[in-house]
Amino acid sequence: MSERVAIIDLGTNTFHLFIVEMDGDKINTLYKEKIAVKIGKNGISKGKIASDARKRAIHTLKIFRTVIDLFEVHHVKGVATSAIRSAKNGPDLIAEIKEKTDIDIDIISGEQEAELIYRGVQAAMSIPESPQLVMDIGGGSVEFIIGTGDNILWRHSFEIGAQRLLDKFHQEDPIPSESLTAMDKFLKKNLKELTEAILEHQPTGLIGCSGTFDTLTEIYLKKTNRERNMELKVNSLPLDYYYEIHSDLVSKNREERLNIPGMVTMRVDMIVVASYLIKFVLSHIETESITACSYALKEGLLYTSFEQIPDTDQKVVQ
Repeated sequence: MSERVAIIDLGTNTFHLFIVEMDGDKINTLYKEKIAVKIGKNGISKGKIASDARKRAIHTLKIFRTVIDLFEVHHVKGVATSAIRSAKNGPDLIAEIKEKTDIDIDIISGEQEAELIYRGVQAAMSIPESPQLVMDIGGGSVEFIIGTGDNILWRHSFEIGAQRLLDKFHQEDPIPSESLTAMDKFLKKNLKELTEAILEHQPTGLIGCSGTFDTLTEIYLKKTNRERNMELKVNSLPLDYYYEIHSDLVSKNREERLNIPGMVTMRVDMIVVASYLIKFVLSHIETESITACSYALKEGLLYTSFEQIPDTDQKVVQ
């Protein structure tokens, strides 16, 4: 007998709603929506959720509630990540969501988030037996997981997401070289645990999840006159193209970045610091390309909730 399930992911930049129908091992996607709520704006660096962001959050959850009811979904699983878990008034927002929409949202830890992201990647592709570094750039936090196949060797969540880096380092546009230098020092200090884990486990590839990697891949596809195959869950971004795109991003202002073919409007502000974070990570591992994976936390939440991460033969498209 089939069952409809709704997954809600309250991220720092975007809120996601994912509705599927599960019939045995078969999963059919009925509805996908992402809304740029930007709940971390004007508050994340102060440890709170700003009042206007709170209003946007409640408004969005009311929309989600309407859609969930329209699809007659009775099983809803929702999680909140960095911006809400680090905000002093985060629990108040969760209580208000429950009161006004009757949706339960769990505030998950960074370690739980990292685990779910890895499980989402597992659902999308066959992870090699040689150690791989999985990276998910959120607005509030960045998750790193080193794993081989089904096994997680190391994982950690760092509260230095793209919105936080934007607030701290990208005050002028184009971003000044001094800001990039300052960010490099900041990352060396704050990602010491990551660089030590890379030295210990020696990952041979980088798998990137999140809108930043999707956008970089889209820009690459436009550059090479290729069409994205929407059926594919993974794509390859060669490093020479990545570095070319990165140099372009850091040299342009917001308006110029918006005109880059493949640029997504909701990513245009954070993509410079997010790309620099990727560049920093790449300086510590040896690989020829980035694997961009479209599955992450919400898919991991779906599959682990029902303990049915499927086998997959999905290959990376070059």
